[in-house]
Amino acid sequence: MRYWAAAKAAAGTAEEPYAARTLAEALDAARRRHAGRPEFARVLQRCSFLVDGGPVGTRDHATVQLAEGGTVEVLPPFAGG
Repeated sequence: MRYWAAAKAAAGTAEEPYAARTLAEALDAARRRHAGRPEFARVLQRCSFLVDGGPVGTRDHATVQLAEGGTVEVLPPFAGG
C-alpha cells in the first residue's frame, strides 16, 4: 500500500506491505496496524483508491480483488486542480 499526502502523514509511513484478498481486508488490516493513530481512520474515510493503477471508484471494497504483489494507492482529496 502506498500512502499519499495526508494519508502518508496519518500513517506515519509512505508505504507498507499488505496480505489480503480484497481491498476491504487490506484497509481493515491497515486500520488495526495504525489503531494508535486515530487520524489515520478518519483520513481513510475521505480517500480514493487505485488498485494496480485502476480506480476503485464507488465499488464495494469487499468486491475489489487484490493480486499478490499488486499495488494499492491511497489518495486523499487534493486541493487545487
